[in-house]
Amino acid sequence: MNFRQQLQHGIAIPAHPLVLDAQRKLDERRQRVLSRYYIAAGVGGLAVGVHTTQFAIRDPKVGLFRPVLELAKEEMDRAATPLVRIGGICGVTNQALAEAKLLHELGYHAGLLSLGAMRDATEDEMIAHCRAVAEIIPIVGFYLQPSVGGRVLRHSFWRRFAEIENVVAIKIAPFNRYQTIDVVRAVIEAGRDDITLYTGNDDSIVADFLTPFRFAGKERRIVGGLLGHWSVWTQRAVELLEQCRNADATPDLLRLGIEVTDSNAAFFDSANGFRGCIAGLHEILRRQGLLEGIWCLDEHETLSPGQLEEIDRVHAAYPHLNDDDFVAAHRDEWMR
Repeated sequence: MNFRQQLQHGIAIPAHPLVLDAQRKLDERRQRVLSRYYIAAGVGGLAVGVHTTQFAIRDPKVGLFRPVLELAKEEMDRAATPLVRIGGICGVTNQALAEAKLLHELGYHAGLLSLGAMRDATEDEMIAHCRAVAEIIPIVGFYLQPSVGGRVLRHSFWRRFAEIENVVAIKIAPFNRYQTIDVVRAVIEAGRDDITLYTGNDDSIVADFLTPFRFAGKERRIVGGLLGHWSVWTQRAVELLEQCRNADATPDLLRLGIEVTDSNAAFFDSANGFRGCIAGLHEILRRQGLLEGIWCLDEHETLSPGQLEEIDRVHAAYPHLNDDDFVAAHRDEWMR
C-alpha cells in the first residue's frame, strides 16, 4: 500500500510537538521518544514541522527545522510498518519552495501547505503559489483557523485548489461548520475522488467522522485526522478513529464526541483564544513523563490562568480517553 492509498484508507496522524530542555534547546532524546510513542500507539503517519511543532523552528537563529525533520525521519525509518510522512510548508513562495525541496530530499511524502503568510495575497496569487509548490512535492491543503495564524479561504479558492493535480488530501481545520462545508463541497464539485478529506477540526473530531456530506448527488466522508489534539492520548485517538470508521451517529458516539471536545477545550485553551494550546499539550505529555517541562521557544508562551485546573478537570472526568497506562508500561523502553 503506497502513501496515497494509506491516506485514502483513513489514518490517525498526530501533529508532532517540539521537545525542548530547560534552556529551550532541542531535547533530541525526548524528541525521539515522542516519535516512538506515536508509532507504538499505532498511528498511520506523522506530521512534522507544523503548528504544534512551533512555526518558529524556521527562524535561522533557532535553526531547528531540518534537525527536527531528520529526527522524525530516522524514527519512521525504524518503524515496523510504513508510515505516511508529512512535513509542514510555510511562508511566501520562495520560502515554501525551499521547504518543499527539503521535504522531498528527506523522503517525506507530502507537504502540509499553510497559507498563513499570504494574508494579503489574492486568490489568483494563492493558487499560483500552491501550483508552484505542488510541482516539487504532493501537497495537503490546510484550512488553518484565523485565530492561530490562518485566513478565511472561500469556496472559490478550494474549488480551484481541487483542480491542482498533485493535491493528495486536505486538512480541514477552520473550526467552523460553514467553512468546513465549503471545502467538502468544492472537492465533490471538482470530481476529485482522489483527494482525501482529513479533519483538523479539534472542536468536532467525532462529528466530522460521523457526517456523510452529500452535494450534487455525490457523498463523501472525512476519513482520517491530522490533529494537534492527537499528539496526546494518542493510543486512544487511534482507537477512536477505528470506532468511528463508517459508523452511524449513535447517541453514545455523539456523547463521546462532546467528551473529546471538552478535553480539547482544556488542552487548547479555547477560553483564552487558544493562547495556551501548545503548552497545554506539553503539560499532558509532561504528566506522562514523556517531557520534562512545558517549555516553548517563546518564553512567554505558557499555560493560561485557569488552564491547569481545566486540564485536571477533564483528566478526572474522562479516564477512558487517556492512555496513561499504555505510556507508563512502555516509557522506559522508548527512552532507551
